[in-house]
Amino acid sequence: MPVKKSTVKRRRKRRVSPEHITAVVEQLRENYPDVECELIHHNAYELLVATILSAQCTDARVNQVTPKLFKKYSDPFLLSKAKQEDVETIIHSLGFFRAKATNLIGMAQGLVEQHQGVVPETLAELIALPGVGRKTANVVLGTWYGIPSGVVVDTHVRRISQLLGLTSEVTPEKIEQDLMQRLPEEEWINFSHRLIRLGRQTCIARRPKCEECPMLAVCPRVGLPVLSTKP
Repeated sequence: MPVKKSTVKRRRKRRVSPEHITAVVEQLRENYPDVECELIHHNAYELLVATILSAQCTDARVNQVTPKLFKKYSDPFLLSKAKQEDVETIIHSLGFFRAKATNLIGMAQGLVEQHQGVVPETLAELIALPGVGRKTANVVLGTWYGIPSGVVVDTHVRRISQLLGLTSEVTPEKIEQDLMQRLPEEEWINFSHRLIRLGRQTCIARRPKCEECPMLAVCPRVGLPVLSTKP
């Protein structure tokens, strides 16, 4: 019996010219020269906690909660011994608070038991901790330690990378692989910060201000309708 050929169409990988990548990187650097993580923190432990809390939540909301959390649990040793319900009470307003509380306590226990309370400086050690995925690990390594372990792909980075024609992938994992292959390694850390700033100020989801965007000259606006030429 003859085998039918698959009717599933494979996604064609978009070819991106080196010139386009260079233009995007330079334009971002020119318009957003000084960028940093907007999660308020004073050490690697605080940044790790804040990044775990930022899942499905804005940085601004996280920054409202972490002062109280850090006052009570100023280091991994204290957090590792925390009661689940006490942590839940503090972070209740952030959503998914039960799962996040479980992850925070488990992460702290992992730091204490495996790393003497010190946040490790390798991707493999970080993602082995409860509640710490690749995105969270990339944030900590890039922002605190200055180690370009990968590209942080949040909702802004995913959407704007597609608009800029830098990737045609849809999952964060595959988008990150595209960006790591196409961007200079020295841009991995700040690229995400710059796209996040762009996404919050101008390239806003569902209502992008394309006419005002400093990236318009180098942005193919993949998936968006053609801009009106009417005066």
